[in-house]
Amino acid sequence: MIKAVCVNDSNRPYAIPISKWVKKGEIYTIIHVSVHTLQQGIQGVQLSEIHLDESCFPYEAFKLSRFAINVKDIPNLIELIKNCSELNDVDIQKLLTQEEMTLLEVE
Repeated sequence: MIKAVCVNDSNRPYAIPISKWVKKGEIYTIIHVSVHTLQQGIQGVQLSEIHLDESCFPYEAFKLSRFAINVKDIPNLIELIKNCSELNDVDIQKLLTQEEMTLLEVE
């Protein structure tokens, strides 16, 4: 599990109610990472604090780019990505160096 800070809570899809939407500045726990091939390969994350159920269809995850991750948590993020079966063939270095990935240097 990876702690992440929401840095972008704009453009909430209508299908996701406000009660299930992330809030900028709040800390969340990433429990799963996936790649959404039908949405141009967007990386999505599931959070332990918010469950997007069938009422949020077609949304099952939040965009990874909505969150900032502490650089110290990168080894844990890599391990989580490896454990997520959909990402077995993904180039982890490429994922971590994409511009949409936000890293925080927190002491």
